[in-house]
Amino acid sequence: MSLNPPDLLLWGLTAVLSLCIGSFLNVVICRLPEMMARDWQIQARATLEPQADTLKADYAPGTSQPFSLLRPASRCPDCHIAIAWHDNLPLLGWIKRRGRCAGCGQRISLQYPLVELASGLLALAVVALHGATLQSLFIAGACLTLLALAVIDARTQLLPDSLTLPLLWAGLLYQLLLHPSALGDAVAGAMAGYLILWSLYWLFRLVTGMQGMGYGDFKLLAALGAWLGWQYLPMLLLLSAGLGAAVGLLIQRLVPELRGKPLPFGPWLALAGWIALLAGNPLTSFSARTLF
Repeated sequence: MSLNPPDLLLWGLTAVLSLCIGSFLNVVICRLPEMMARDWQIQARATLEPQADTLKADYAPGTSQPFSLLRPASRCPDCHIAIAWHDNLPLLGWIKRRGRCAGCGQRISLQYPLVELASGLLALAVVALHGATLQSLFIAGACLTLLALAVIDARTQLLPDSLTLPLLWAGLLYQLLLHPSALGDAVAGAMAGYLILWSLYWLFRLVTGMQGMGYGDFKLLAALGAWLGWQYLPMLLLLSAGLGAAVGLLIQRLVPELRGKPLPFGPWLALAGWIALLAGNPLTSFSARTLF
């Protein structure tokens, strides 16, 4: 298949823009959990010590340095030297420095180029399937949000409401604008997605006395239900549970120190969500023919 100049321009712009978004996702992944922890500390102190001086979540503890998703500028986590703009170019900066800090020479985590690369590949996959359309914009946004959620959960076992809830509402807006006849299925999917995992959570807790998952997982499945409709929930659960169980058992077998420790479920829900968003119709049709 040959590509004409407009196609090449579209693919090039998509690649550049999505790599830049991937670079910002790395900031979200690293800073959002810390911002949440600071908010919790402030709320706890306000409750336990109401007369104490008010802390500010948007400033680093004990300093006047602002701390948010936008400030301060990116720095090396080891030597704290600001990263030059040319070293901060998505993928290219990491390759240029051979994965090491220009200041201290310490290795830079593979997370950074991998998240950027995944962002680019996801966006290109969406454009390949749907072209330059409003639908592509919505679906790419959902896929990139799932990427941030998956990595945050893998690192911290947190699924922030500030990402899961907007993802849910964006799914309902997507259906309202582009598939209004499916809005009822989307609302039912959001409700059923939350209630299914909520019910499994409490059943597991009543039987074992332990918590099998977090409330963030409920909200993430509810968001996927809003994007895809209730009909996709069985496939999402089968894919995420099956892949999560298989890989989890393999990891615990290969890494003894992880045995008996809880493993995050969010990355597998995100992976199932990507598969459904990008290849949902062919996959469900194949499943229906296979099973029935």
